[in-house]
Parts: sequence; structure tokens; C-alpha cells
Amino acid sequence: MKLEFLFAPTADLEASLALYRDGLGCEEVWREGDTTVTLTLPGTDVQLMLDANDPSAPFGPLFVVESVQAFHTTRPGALRVVDEPSEIPGGFLATYQDPAGTTLYVMDQSTDAPSE
Repeated sequence: MKLEFLFAPTADLEASLALYRDGLGCEEVWREGDTTVTLTLPGTDVQLMLDANDPSAPFGPLFVVESVQAFHTTRPGALRVVDEPSEIPGGFLATYQDPAGTTLYVMDQSTDAPSE
């Protein structure tokens, strides 16, 4: 399990980019369509993922695992399931809450095509 992203939903992707990229100096790493952009967070390997698909989704850490299905089956009992594992581009994603109500996202890239 590795903390890969801080997931930051936004209702205005361009305004968020203006703040984090132009105002705070974070560098763009990659984009997925017109709704998702990841940026560097200086001094760390973790990236900020700005996402406009569901602006009302909670902000939270996004961990990458080998298999979301395996994690889901063996997850710590203290994690409450918010969203069961579902397919996303390149893999699967599940959403949980810890005992304090903090949202945690867990994803894998199990369906990504191998690089040539």
C-alpha cells in the first residue's frame, strides 16, 4: 500500500489549476480528459489529483495497492465501506471511511495494458 495522491475534488478545474500550478508553483504531471489533472507536491512523491467529475466527493488520501479486490476482502475492520470496488480506467477503486469519518480511497492499476 502506497500513498500516491491527495484526491481533491473541484467544481472549477481551471480555478484550481490557477491556484496550485500558477500560484503555488506545482507542476502538472498528467491529465485525463478535461476533468482530471495531477500536480507535483514539492518535497514529496505524493501528487495532488484535481478532479471535476464529482465536485461533492470528499477530499482524501488515495492509496495504490496491488489489488483492490484483495484489499477489500482483507481490509481492517475499522474501515467502513462507502463505495464497493468498481472499475475505473486502468483498474479498480473503492472508498472507505476511518473511525473518525475521514475518507480514504484505495485503487489499483490491474487492468492497465503492459508497457511495450
